[in-house]
Amino acid sequence: MSDHALRLLREQPHLAELAAFPFNFDLTRADHGEAVRLASGGPLEAVAGDDTGGTYFVCGDGSVLYADSEGSAGIIGNSVDEALEVLVGLPGWHDYLGLAPADGEEKIRAAVAETEEEIREYHGIDDERTELRAGLGLPERSPVELIGLLHAALLRTEPDFLLLNAEEGGAHDLLDRHPRPPLWETVLARGRTDLTLLREGSAWDEVSGDRARRAPALRAAQFDRREGDLPLLRHLLRHEAEASMTDELRLAAVLVGLHGCAEDLPLLYEVRETDFDTWCGLGGMPEPDADPAELRSWARDLDDSLFGTDPTDEPLFTWTGLAHEQGLVELARAALIRRLDDIDFRAYCDARDGKATDRRDASQLSSLVHEFEQLSDTFQALRAQRLYVPLQTGAWDRVSALLRLARLEREEGRFGAAIRTLASLRDTLAEPDAGSGSGSGSGSGSDKSLGHWQRTNLGAYIVEEHYAVARTAATDTALADEVRAVTVAAGELLARLSGTARANVERHLAGTTDIHTDTHTDSRTDTHTDTGANPDAGVSAEPTPPQPSAG
Repeated sequence: MSDHALRLLREQPHLAELAAFPFNFDLTRADHGEAVRLASGGPLEAVAGDDTGGTYFVCGDGSVLYADSEGSAGIIGNSVDEALEVLVGLPGWHDYLGLAPADGEEKIRAAVAETEEEIREYHGIDDERTELRAGLGLPERSPVELIGLLHAALLRTEPDFLLLNAEEGGAHDLLDRHPRPPLWETVLARGRTDLTLLREGSAWDEVSGDRARRAPALRAAQFDRREGDLPLLRHLLRHEAEASMTDELRLAAVLVGLHGCAEDLPLLYEVRETDFDTWCGLGGMPEPDADPAELRSWARDLDDSLFGTDPTDEPLFTWTGLAHEQGLVELARAALIRRLDDIDFRAYCDARDGKATDRRDASQLSSLVHEFEQLSDTFQALRAQRLYVPLQTGAWDRVSALLRLARLEREEGRFGAAIRTLASLRDTLAEPDAGSGSGSGSGSGSDKSLGHWQRTNLGAYIVEEHYAVARTAATDTALADEVRAVTVAAGELLARLSGTARANVERHLAGTTDIHTDTHTDSRTDTHTDTGANPDAGVSAEPTPPQPSAG
């Protein structure tokens, strides 16, 4: 993108003065006052500001992002040249954020004329506009054309240019309020196209063999059901079974089952027997010799409880997961950050008003952590986990949540925070009843959930994380004393593990220089992955993977 105008402003002070006044693009005001960054991690350079505290940033592709002082941001041009066309041609552009080409020429010209007359009561803009356009080589465009440029630019803001507070991670609001298509509509677009191809009898192998196309096609079939779809649904079902247990596999089984054909029972049974996960996930399915009415009843019950025909009823995580699989990473990230912001704001309001946080947020936060980790966005995963930890009342759940928090802090390089989190974890091991909510534990009312942590996978992960934090934090000489304390604590915890558990941990310590940094391994600690009711049970080297998130 062209930066011709910006270069001229930097080279010619007179033009820079004109841009600063009366058009409020001031090169001397490029300090935004707080650290910000793009959610995508893309480059961002502050180049100018205005007298209201707003800042103009140039993004990696040359687009200009404007952030005001009230926490809103939006793209206002595809390049600095285009942004200056808007600013010079529409000096009252802030008043036009709600205008769109669809409003018509008469309304646009009337709004612009009214604002500019108000500006002229205080200072000139006409001669200055002519001079600056000539000096920068900017074309003269009509207000209608400029509103079209501004409107198109604003609609590009999200997801690729979502602006965050760099320290807290919250997203800025959109500068405008123009409607955008819902996430599900964007995600389903390719699925609807592929479903049409399947119905036409083409691209069966291409679609069914590609999980990123197969899953959206199944979702499209969920919301557009036709009697003649049974052959293609059978085909998709067979291929989806190759991905093991997924929500889309259950959906495909339901869509096939709703047709109530007896000849589909052997196929469904074969799919259910694919592996242990599919056997569990498709539990309750009628046997191969069942009555077709029984099959239809089973499918209808699952459809009513899990699926349905309205895409707006689907959980957010259905669409973010599918967006990620389609390569729409920033679309998924933006939606997840917006959801996390909502939960964070509610938690703030509840704390301010002395109310208990909605327990439903705990499940969403756990899913958010998982989804952010899938996007390799440890920063946002850590932010979600910090909100999740205080919602855990049982000792086992608190320790598991603290363990995951420590890992995320370590991976983000926040070693001091990770060390403090591990100290809180050890305090809970020592006093499991501290912080327990009512109803936890059994018998006398005390929390017994950590009674045999030394013989579980959780105990092994705790020790390994202590050593991992000690090893990585050793690079920070300011934390030398804290690192020594963590190392001592790790040795003490190791000594408390059962023989089998201790042997497995020692083998891991001897066999790798990066103990359990894999996100899938550590995320298992968010479920009660006890090795069994037998207190003498040990730790397996490769514990059972977690079940897919319910979203």
